[in-house]
Amino acid sequence: MALARRFGVSIPPELLRQFDRWVAARGYPNRSEAFRALVRDGMLKEAWGIETGNLSGAVTLVYDHHRRETLHALNELQHNYHRVIISTQHIHLDHTQCLEIVVVRGPAGEIRAFAERLRGIKGVVHDSLTITTRRRTR
Repeated sequence: MALARRFGVSIPPELLRQFDRWVAARGYPNRSEAFRALVRDGMLKEAWGIETGNLSGAVTLVYDHHRRETLHALNELQHNYHRVIISTQHIHLDHTQCLEIVVVRGPAGEIRAFAERLRGIKGVVHDSLTITTRRRTR
């Protein structure tokens, strides 16, 4: 894991107070975690030009299938988000690690929530959300 880099950010006092309230309301453990989440989200929105609406995409994850609690948590979460899951594909990478691809379609917020919850499951060693919108051609 790469070491985090520190850098300074100047922010007006009132904006900092608003940010601190935002951080607390969303349950982030500290400003750094909240800032990282905002940066990731902002870069994703810019890259895809997506803020709301319906999305299609894929969530890929690698996990240790020997951890029973990981398998249970993944299965439970996928059942909770069955409305946005179109298909899943399971690939055995080696004796301990599996790759799972989950194809999703539905409301942007629900897809992002699903991906973020997957990210938090112990035993998941890598995850990625790739999203797109359906564009009509004329």
